Amino acid sequence: MMKMKRTVPILRIFDEEKAREFYFDFLDFKCDWEHRYEPTMPLYMQISNGDCILHLSEHHGDCSPGSAIRVEVEDAKELQEQLLAKAYKFARPGFSDEWNEVCVTDPFGNRIHFYTTKE
Repeated sequence: MMKMKRTVPILRIFDEEKAREFYFDFLDFKCDWEHRYEPTMPLYMQISNGDCILHLSEHHGDCSPGSAIRVEVEDAKELQEQLLAKAYKFARPGFSDEWNEVCVTDPFGNRIHFYTTKE
């Protein structure tokens, strides 16, 4: 059987400026590349932070808004504290001791669960 490799989720976005503010300024992702078929066409871009790679798309047929993904991080509690220190006006993420995770919702209704595996 063929071995599968990396998963790259595609998340729907509707506003490039809000997406950049949330993913770049708040979550510290960086843009790896972006693509448009023409200057007035919807944006499709790849962003990353460490080993986490996401695709963000303004194309209506690529995916549904309101998706949820889980991203493993080294220390979810520390991430939550770093995010709170940024005082981003649209999110004050809490921490779940039960799931050892911090969940944030982007401006488009997509939920990202950052978790640390309990050992």
